[in-house]
Amino acid sequence: MNRADQAAIVALSERDWPGVHAIYASGIATGHATFETEPPSWEQFDETHLADHRFIALSGEGHALGWAAASAVSDRCVYDGVAEVSVYVHPEVGGRGLGTQLLGALIISTENAGIWTLQAGVFPENTSSMALHLAAGFRTVGIRERLGKMAHGPRAGEWRDVVLLERRSTLAGA
Repeated sequence: MNRADQAAIVALSERDWPGVHAIYASGIATGHATFETEPPSWEQFDETHLADHRFIALSGEGHALGWAAASAVSDRCVYDGVAEVSVYVHPEVGGRGLGTQLLGALIISTENAGIWTLQAGVFPENTSSMALHLAAGFRTVGIRERLGKMAHGPRAGEWRDVVLLERRSTLAGA
């Protein structure tokens, strides 16, 4: 895998989808990233993730190293300032700060757009994701116990808890 310390964080577009799809699939395979059993199509991803709040980390050679995106939590107008975040890093470059860079870019873009609350749902066993979000100013709101039953991965058939994390902007909505 290419060096993570030389990554460029840029807007994610359809041309990046093969790399994003592969990283998404590797996260799904761990059983600790999502309840999803397979990555969505580009069309599904594009429809459900906010176009101005999607980033990819690219190596100097243009290879996808990680991605982050925000999606609306509701279509009700009172929730226009609330978004859910997703951050995925290629397993070969984890622990090198890419998640921090990607989430940082997402925080800046959402705050600049007036989004005042970011939330994330993280399996408690995903200690790297928990640490990433807490270091970026998220706080634990609660634990949603036995929220869903895993249909894939090493914990297939098990009921999973999800930690609900939230970050309130000090800029937007203040």
